[in-house]
Amino acid sequence: MNVITFYAPVLFKTIGFGATASLMSAMITGACNLLATGISISTVDKFGRRTLFMEGGIQMFISQVLIALAIALKFGVNGDPGVLPKWYAITVVVMICIYVAGFAWSWGPLGWLVPSEIFPLEVRSAAQSLNVSVNMIFTFFIAQVFTTMLCHMKFGLFIFFAFFVLVMTIFIYKLLPETKGVPIEEMSVVWQKHPYWTKFVKPAPSEDLVCAIDVCMPIMVDEQLVDPLESDEDEVIATNPPSPPPDDQTEATPTPYTGVVSSEATTATLVP
Repeated sequence: MNVITFYAPVLFKTIGFGATASLMSAMITGACNLLATGISISTVDKFGRRTLFMEGGIQMFISQVLIALAIALKFGVNGDPGVLPKWYAITVVVMICIYVAGFAWSWGPLGWLVPSEIFPLEVRSAAQSLNVSVNMIFTFFIAQVFTTMLCHMKFGLFIFFAFFVLVMTIFIYKLLPETKGVPIEEMSVVWQKHPYWTKFVKPAPSEDLVCAIDVCMPIMVDEQLVDPLESDEDEVIATNPPSPPPDDQTEATPTPYTGVVSSEATTATLVP
C-alpha cells in the first residue's frame, strides 16, 4: 500500500495538478480508501472473510503487475520517461486507485478483524498485541528500505511485492478457515474441522472421560491394582464388600415383643 502511494505525487503531477500534486494524490487515494472501507464494512458479513481476502488479493496482484508493466514501458531501467501523455498518466492513476480499493476492502480492515476472531479469549490480548507489533515493525522496515530497493530494482520492485501478494492470497485459500458467523467460543471446532489444521488441533476429551484424580487412582483389590475406569463397577463392589462397623458401634438386636409381661420387670425394690 505504501509502495504504490509513493508514485502517486509524480503521476498526478503529470496530469496537470502542478504544485498541489501531493495533496491531490493524497485526497484521491484517501477517498478511494474510505469508500472501499465502507464497502468492506457493509459486505464482510454477507460474502465472508475468505471471499474478500482472495478477491482483494487477486485485484491487488493484477494491478501491481499492470503498474509494473506500464512503468517498465515508459521509464525503463534508466528512469527517463520522456514526455508522458496524459492518457498514460490517467491510466496509471486509475490502476493505483484500483489497487488501493482492493487493499481497503480486503487486507486493510480484515487484517485487523480476523486476528481478533481466531484467537481464544485466554490469549486474545497477547495475540493482538503481537499482531500489531509485527505489522508496525514491517511497515517501518519497508519504509526504510523502499527507496534503496527502488533505485536498484526499478519497476521490478512492483513485481517483487506482487509476488508476496500472490503468496498471501494462496495462504488464505489454503490455510485460513471462514469465520463468518462463528462465535469465538466455537473457533476450536472450526480449526478441528479444517483439512490442514486438524492435524495440530485435537478435540478436547469427552466429559465422560474427565474425572478427578481421587476417582481415577487405582485401588487395591485382593492385593492387585485395579483401575476403576477399566474395571466393572459391580465386580469391584462385589470383591470389596463394605467392612462391618466396629464392636463398640454395633447396635443390639431388639427382643421381639411376645405379649407376655415378665414378673421381674414389674417388681419394685425399695431402698431405705
